[in-house]
Amino acid sequence: MTDLDSPLKPLVGQAAANALAAQLELHTAGELLRHYPRRYAERGKLTDLANLELGEHVTVMAEIRSVSSRQMRQRRGTIMEVVIASGGRTLSCTFFNRRFQGSLVAGRTGLFAGKVTAFRGKLQLNQPDMMIFGADGDDDDEVDADEFAGALLPIYPATTKLPSWKIARCVRQVLDMVDDPADPIPTEILAERGLPGLGDALRGIHRPGKDSDWRRARERLVWDEALAVQLALAQRRLAALNRPAPACPPVPAGLLDEFDAHLPFTLTDGQREVGEVITRDLAIEHPMNRLVQGDVGAGKTIVALRAMLRVVDSGRQAAMLAPTEVLAGQHARTLRELLGPLGRAGELDGADRATRITLLTGSLAAKARKQALLDTVSGAAGIVVGTHALIQDRVEFADLGLLVVDEQHRFGVEQRDALRSREGGQASTPHLLVMTATPIPRTVAMTVYGDLEVSALRELPKGRSPIATTVIPVGEKPTWLERAWHRLREEVAGGHQAFIVCPRIGDDQNGAGAAGQRAVEEDTELEPPDEEEDGEKRRPPLAVADVAPMLAEGPLAGLRLGVLHGRLPSDEKEAVMRAFSAGELDVLVATTVIEVGVDVPNATAMVIMDADRFGLSQLHQLRGRVGRGSAPGVCLLVTDSPPGTTARARLDAVASTTDGFELARHDLELRREGDVLGASQSGRRSGLRLLSLLRDERTITEARDQAWRLVADDPSLAANPGLAAMVAEIVDEDRAEYLEKA
Repeated sequence: MTDLDSPLKPLVGQAAANALAAQLELHTAGELLRHYPRRYAERGKLTDLANLELGEHVTVMAEIRSVSSRQMRQRRGTIMEVVIASGGRTLSCTFFNRRFQGSLVAGRTGLFAGKVTAFRGKLQLNQPDMMIFGADGDDDDEVDADEFAGALLPIYPATTKLPSWKIARCVRQVLDMVDDPADPIPTEILAERGLPGLGDALRGIHRPGKDSDWRRARERLVWDEALAVQLALAQRRLAALNRPAPACPPVPAGLLDEFDAHLPFTLTDGQREVGEVITRDLAIEHPMNRLVQGDVGAGKTIVALRAMLRVVDSGRQAAMLAPTEVLAGQHARTLRELLGPLGRAGELDGADRATRITLLTGSLAAKARKQALLDTVSGAAGIVVGTHALIQDRVEFADLGLLVVDEQHRFGVEQRDALRSREGGQASTPHLLVMTATPIPRTVAMTVYGDLEVSALRELPKGRSPIATTVIPVGEKPTWLERAWHRLREEVAGGHQAFIVCPRIGDDQNGAGAAGQRAVEEDTELEPPDEEEDGEKRRPPLAVADVAPMLAEGPLAGLRLGVLHGRLPSDEKEAVMRAFSAGELDVLVATTVIEVGVDVPNATAMVIMDADRFGLSQLHQLRGRVGRGSAPGVCLLVTDSPPGTTARARLDAVASTTDGFELARHDLELRREGDVLGASQSGRRSGLRLLSLLRDERTITEARDQAWRLVADDPSLAANPGLAAMVAEIVDEDRAEYLEKA
């Protein structure tokens, strides 16, 4: 009997089994059949070449347009260039010292698989694998198309050493030998949703005869993944009900009412509405898990402070976790200023009904730290603001009722959970309020899965002006960069200031392997790539140490330039920021050290160099540093990424909207979602192969309802062992815990 647990070696042969194990970590029939096609190539219909991503390994179906060969000038050997075409676009395939026996003929069609690189601003495939459709099959690179029966060719996620068509052959062999698997989904659920059985779904997704076959199969397999995730979360939520959150209902004439009565400004409609929602969340004995998203300066701090005062009114404590000491200190000062006498309990000018705000960071002097720890554990401090120092084992709370996390994307899941679990020995879980101007893709995932509720502050803050964002594509339009420097000088001439941001510091910092780096070929003659550079010649990301003197001597000569980065001593950093804030500097050339906590209303322009090397959330956060006053802001994103790449699409997304949550969804879509189950943290492969958080949002919602019904009747799924096994396969205990902590 051959089932999904059968090893691959007897089914596909030792060589193929070894390749599948080494290249894709596939060892059993089930693992191979769960390696689903990424897409399907339709016979007679070529691949759209418009959206290739630099650095991506792709398989495309295209027509050979031309074949040429020439001698290399700088070394012995030949270069063969094969130009393939589809949809009006062309792609160059280059081969070094390779001979073919006639399979490469203009007008013929084939599959081409390789890594997308760039040369002189154009995309190419270096030494790709090929499968040319022909009639006689005399060539190693030529395969009779009849071998791939059906109108649709499955294109699998592949590697350089294991192209898609070799995976397809192995899948066909396994499908011909494996028995129909037992179906984990109860027949009544399949009938209710009109879904095919598991065996039919696996055959339909790998060997579809027509479009509707793989679509119907995908619908079934997506449902399996969505239901497995929701069952795991439902089981954990049910268990969490035994450890409820502290109820913090409104207290009439309490600290919050006193604060509201003395506010020197009127709350916006959005702030009032979000406050009412949070009040309802805090009043019940179930942990609040809410995200407040709003542009920089939209009033998130007031919303958070009012929530913290609600908790303090109930006799409990609130903690605010900030990503840096600078931002933690800024928050503590802001909260004290907003509260005034209401935040100075025990002081001479403190109000009768007041609380105390304590700052706890790693750099506090021993005496100040000891007092902060004492105020926290005794409950004397109603509000504790800090950094990672709050997560240390020595920090204990008297009764933590609410955790506020600022700029959530700057913390790891484990760090946030470590503080949230500090309930001071109480049998309850603190409420969680997350604040961010730039939600990350994981945040979007949690909102879709139903574990994170979202409130948005969409009103433009009073006195703020919109920010215009433009992409500067220096690869195609090099003169635009010169115009960008003119634009920056115009802002300075108008009495304003500007930021210039670079990806790295420079000097002895080696950035050649920095995350997000894009390859650019700079040679005048195409030669075989240096294999030590992974097949590409790379230039390091631009550095502050190089850019600042270049600008001071060139395009920005005569302006007052300052430099700021994380390697500077603390007192020097503070001196530079003070000078910039006071208007003593025209331009600040910096790294992402300015990403949070920098507020200079007179700064109206920002130029971000090598913008494609930053995360999308980072770009949105960075541009929030300008346009903070009454004058409009401008942000220029400089890139040499070729058009049509995902890197350029990300920059275009930043330029198209200032809505942080919309950008996070863009990011999630363009990244192809990554792994929301934490396999990168656990070191194991993700169980999710098809589920798309955005495309399958409705399915996930329906699976959530189905999961609640199943778990309510059968918490351990003892009556549904097939479902329990499916959950264990797709969402193990570690991944379920990772999801819940987020």
